[in-house]
Amino acid sequence: MEIDLRFFATFREAVGEKERTRTVDDDATVGDVLTALESDYEGLEGRLLEDGTIRPQLSVLKNGRNVVHMAGAETRLDAGDVVSVFPPVAGG
Repeated sequence: MEIDLRFFATFREAVGEKERTRTVDDDATVGDVLTALESDYEGLEGRLLEDGTIRPQLSVLKNGRNVVHMAGAETRLDAGDVVSVFPPVAGG
């Protein structure tokens, strides 16, 4: 099945594009996708997951809803879902 991925700020720089479509297994989870991204892009290695969970302060949205409020990295994906990945933001 196909899903859309959106990247922001430094993650966009690491991937080299704002948006891309990716084919994933029918039983794929957000964690599966993040693991694949860390493997595919050197600039993302170790920046998305920590011990199988989404790193603190990282925002990962499925169709505009933070997956922390779902099943976290175990959130299941469906065809056509949009997964957005935001790096930690600091400022004041």
